[in-house]
Order: sequence, then C-alpha cells, then structure tokens
Amino acid sequence: MDMTVVWLVAMIVLLVIEGVVPGLISIWFALGALAALVSALLHAPLWLQIVWFLVVSIAALALTRPLAKKYINAKTQPTNADMLIGKECVVRESIDNVLGAGAVSVDGKVWTARTENDDIKVPEGSRAVVVRIEGVKLIVKPLG
Repeated sequence: MDMTVVWLVAMIVLLVIEGVVPGLISIWFALGALAALVSALLHAPLWLQIVWFLVVSIAALALTRPLAKKYINAKTQPTNADMLIGKECVVRESIDNVLGAGAVSVDGKVWTARTENDDIKVPEGSRAVVVRIEGVKLIVKPLG
C-alpha cells in the first residue's frame, strides 16, 4: 500500500478525533501525519517519514500545549459553592464524622458538614471555618 494513503487516512482520522473529543487531544499528531504525508509525496524512505511524524508531533506538542492549556483553562470560574471556602459558619447540628452527623449554617443556608479528622467533634452552637467542599458536604475546621 502506498504510504501517502496511510498518512492521509491517519491525518483525517486524527482530525476527526480532534473534532469529536472536547479539548485538544490529537491535533499535534495530525500535524505530524501531515509532515509524514509531505515526505511520502517527496518519495522519502519509510524510516524518514516516521521520523518526520515523530519530530513534528513532539515539537508541536511541546511548543503549543502550554499555551493551549493556559488559554483554555483561563476561562474557568469558581461556582457559588467555591466562594464558601474560608468563610466562617455556625454549627447547627453537632458534627461527628463517626456517626455521620453534622450541619452548619453559612450565609443563611444549612449545609451537611464534616471535619477533616474523624477524631474531632464540634458541638452545636460553636463556630467553624469552611476548609473545602467534598460533594455536597462542607469540610470544616473548628475555630479557637
């Protein structure tokens, strides 16, 4: 089989994958397949076509991936829940990880809560600070 057809099919398949899958996945390898296709059209030996494919793919990946990652991920915005991290809350139901009990009130809303450590129990009425969110539970640390 003529290698120009192989490289052309590889490039098309990689471009289709790139179009179907969200994010940048195979565009670099499609560029490598294009370079290999050009070398095949110029009747280069198979080993040189493979070298061109690898060199161009790796170079394109190394040069553009950091930029693409920077600009694609720059548009993520924190959710309303993320804004709770670091806020002070009031314990409405005693927090006991072993029993699976606990609730806190933050900004007028009641959330299920747990502590970072199973040994820590926080009594009702005390104050805590939100450390992180796991699923729909706030992970808190007692104040004081």
